[in-house]
Amino acid sequence: MSIAVEPSAGPTTVTQARRERLAGVLQGYGAAIVLVLLAVVGSVAFPTFPTLSNFTNIVTQSSFPLIVAIGMTFVILTGGIDLSVGSVFALGGVLAAYGSSWGGIVGGLLLPLVVCGTVGVVQGFLVAYAKMAPFIVTLAGLLAVRGLVLAVTSGGSNTPLITDPALQALGQSHVAGVNSSVVIAIVGVIVGTVLLTRSRGGQSVLAVGGSESASTYMGLPVARVKFSVYVISGLCAGLAGTLNAAYSSSGVPTVGVGLELSAISAVVIGGTLLVGGRGSLIGTLAGVLLLSVIQNLINQVGSLSSSVQSVVSGVFLAIVVIFQTVLSRTQRL
Repeated sequence: MSIAVEPSAGPTTVTQARRERLAGVLQGYGAAIVLVLLAVVGSVAFPTFPTLSNFTNIVTQSSFPLIVAIGMTFVILTGGIDLSVGSVFALGGVLAAYGSSWGGIVGGLLLPLVVCGTVGVVQGFLVAYAKMAPFIVTLAGLLAVRGLVLAVTSGGSNTPLITDPALQALGQSHVAGVNSSVVIAIVGVIVGTVLLTRSRGGQSVLAVGGSESASTYMGLPVARVKFSVYVISGLCAGLAGTLNAAYSSSGVPTVGVGLELSAISAVVIGGTLLVGGRGSLIGTLAGVLLLSVIQNLINQVGSLSSSVQSVVSGVFLAIVVIFQTVLSRTQRL
């Protein structure tokens, strides 16, 4: 009589499991690790880098793209893309200035959020229900919204000013030593993280990005999920543009050019997969700060042109995408 003995996990299996865990950690927290290392190097190399005023400037300038990147994270988690956020950002600022001129702070907040949210509704409908490609839909949105911004500002020659004291106070007030936009951005990260990790809707977003066909078989409302993330993205871009206009006291029509690429870069650098299904807003926060620190360090050198920052960011993004691909394959193995 023979007795079957199950094979025990050998050294190869244990080693592979460790590699998978390490790959998962690096993919999720790699941006934060690099951010800390760069901050240490910058503090040693440049005496003006570790100052309180410089750190305050970094987090303040990061708050506006971070709010945009929050919405972009939701879109990319479903496997989509939103190229219109830079134009919507500019539209939000311009409408905030116009809205505040007749409606005070209520008009300055309500008008841009309603219009920018409507842009998200239209794009979400075309992507989710009309089954159109997100790249084409949002590229058209980028061009159309930028054209609308130029139309309402006489070709960009008219820069509406924010004169409402309440809206100015919102954009220039400070909480615990940082600008109010920083607090709003952090609250957005926390709320978004709770939604993604603790709510059914958040889990549906991850599921749709992981496998749209499997989500359909599971009975998840795939179209509704895809529709909602574009609405969130439009609202986030409009809110960021409004806060930026309140901070600078003007709705500059030419801002936001290339912001969509910066937002996508920050989301991907933060560990969110471009194909969707995996990522976090904490990683997006680290990605935004990392890009800001890189730009700040280039400015600390002083002798480098502004184009260097674009080259460094592009090369860094390419390295991150390659690194993510290797880590994903390691985890699948």
